[in-house]
Amino acid sequence: MEAGADQSMTIPFEEPVLVFGLAVIIFLVSPFIMSRLRIPGIIGPIIAGVIVGPNGFGLLERGETIQLLGTVGLLFIIFIAGLELDIDGFKKYRKRSISFGLLSFCIPLVFGTAVGYYLGFGWAAAILLGSIVGSHTLLAYPIASRLGIAKNKAVTTAIGGTLMTDTLAMLILAVVAGYASGDASVGFWFRLITSTLLFALVVLAGAPRLAKWFFRNSNNEGQMEFNFVLTILFVSGSLALFAGLEPIIGAFLSGLALNRYIYDHGPLMNRIRFTGNALFIPFFLLSVGMLMDLSVLFSSTDAWILTISILGAVLIGKSIASAITCRIYRYSQDENRVMIGLTVPQAAATLAATLVGFELALLDQATVNGVIVMILLTCILGPYMTEKYGRRLAVAETMEQSDQDDRPERILIPIANPHTTQTLLDLGFIVRQAKLSTEPIYPLSVVQKDVKSVEGKVASAEKMLTDAIAYAAGANIPARSLIKIDRNIGRGIERAVAEERITTIIAGWNGERPANKLFGGIIDNFLDHTNERAMIVKLGHPLNTTDRIVLILPKGSYYKPGIQDGIRIVKGMASQLNCMVECLVIRDTVDRYETLFSSIKPSVTTFMHRLESWEELYDQPVQSLRKNDLVMVMSARKGTIAWHPQLERVPRKLAKANPESFIIFYPTETGETDLRGARGTEVPKEVLFRRDYD
Repeated sequence: MEAGADQSMTIPFEEPVLVFGLAVIIFLVSPFIMSRLRIPGIIGPIIAGVIVGPNGFGLLERGETIQLLGTVGLLFIIFIAGLELDIDGFKKYRKRSISFGLLSFCIPLVFGTAVGYYLGFGWAAAILLGSIVGSHTLLAYPIASRLGIAKNKAVTTAIGGTLMTDTLAMLILAVVAGYASGDASVGFWFRLITSTLLFALVVLAGAPRLAKWFFRNSNNEGQMEFNFVLTILFVSGSLALFAGLEPIIGAFLSGLALNRYIYDHGPLMNRIRFTGNALFIPFFLLSVGMLMDLSVLFSSTDAWILTISILGAVLIGKSIASAITCRIYRYSQDENRVMIGLTVPQAAATLAATLVGFELALLDQATVNGVIVMILLTCILGPYMTEKYGRRLAVAETMEQSDQDDRPERILIPIANPHTTQTLLDLGFIVRQAKLSTEPIYPLSVVQKDVKSVEGKVASAEKMLTDAIAYAAGANIPARSLIKIDRNIGRGIERAVAEERITTIIAGWNGERPANKLFGGIIDNFLDHTNERAMIVKLGHPLNTTDRIVLILPKGSYYKPGIQDGIRIVKGMASQLNCMVECLVIRDTVDRYETLFSSIKPSVTTFMHRLESWEELYDQPVQSLRKNDLVMVMSARKGTIAWHPQLERVPRKLAKANPESFIIFYPTETGETDLRGARGTEVPKEVLFRRDYD
């Protein structure tokens, strides 16, 4: 026992418990110290790695465990960037991403090659040095994600450009390595190009098909879904190695492949972010810091010249590329600086290429030291710029997207069936994000029983709501449970809406319609007596497998007071689900809706079609609905503007046509447009006899 104790206390620490314990202490304390110094917390583990690493106090060695966990952290950074990439924005700005990627790689490549040639390197070594400074690592991306600017056009441009810069850097590394080892034949080029194309095809075509099948059959089992994601991530990284590429390319492509199946602010995305940000990414930052040896700067004047030259090639090259891109596409100064902050840090591809070049004797120890010091400085500068100017960008976007309605956005979800609870909550999470709300979700259970004998029913309701709260906590979304006791469940929901100042009601429907009822007594009751936004939902497939949203816009929808708000929610849902919106406009002018859609953010792929009648809707589009379509009808309460008798038949028609999933969407009404008054659901003559609603 004493010999084991003595071994565990040797420096550097070798006992796994001590190594891991010191690491988590660093992850806890260093961000706190950085925040006191007003420096981004992500820099803390890097500086701590310099201090405790082999070139500092020597408390930790950069052994296999640190390297393993650090590599996993690097893959998580790149994978999350691929998951959060705005696919529609990337498609829209793909030319910008390509042009920026070329500029961001080629300009530093020229500078770095010139530096290498000036310092007496051979052409192969000089070009390798140029490719090293041409690549970059999205080290500061977690900051952009946390600030909520991940879908900003400048951030999307920078992330899309990263795929190109790192791919080009890895290809040049493969070519230079082949040249240095004497293999630069036609066969080498053929193998490299073929393996790269096959790898990309397998990941981008195979992973989405596998994911769609898996998520339709996983039954929302959180552990299984998380393990599936890890499998796709690391299998893709392994395939990249077999293709002769770096695993980070596989991580990014796997993120792109799963992008549309893992939506923001869902439980699965929260698990991925939490695992990466709390454990693996800090290990990567720590491992980067442990590579630094600041003493090399004081060894000779040549070391300073080399280090400053490499650092200058990175900073000047990346800044020029960003400035040109922002000038061409008219990005703001804050967006320009955020792009610089995202593309300046060097770590992943830089480190890989440097170590390979050193092993092939293309780069000497002095160059490796200069590159490592450059990594340290850029890893500090990049997050600092992203944090500082990203905050300005976030504030500007929040002000631009703020709604005129100053009421807090509160979403009420009446829960009666435990089997549909998670599905309704998932929809609530998506709507909450589309409305940029910071309010909690409100799961509600209405106990229908006499006040004197409600104890058992209340206990059952509490258990069901506890499960809902736990599920929301898994998505890192606050929730506040509500229990109401009322002889009439519809009245209980109505009372909760009034007491909690609810703005959105999301209620499930089983598709069964009693005689002389629209949905049933409960839903009809709160629809008749509320003006708040309501979504009556029948979901038969997981939301994250949705291929398209089919939005039905009846004639007169354009004049509804809540139409802009409703379209903003629909587009926000499509953006998070990464699917297109196909609008079916019934007997109305398409141009006005195209103008309305284009004026409302976010940008999503949208197609407009005009239908001549409701019969045409039922005969053609409804019958051709696909398995993963989500149908949404922009409806209206009886007695309000845009109400039409056909709207009373739509739920029954959709349920009979049996699309897997549909939502009847009732936008917010105002007093000026609500003509129901004391007449309840009676249709006033000023609505019934309007000629344009025939």
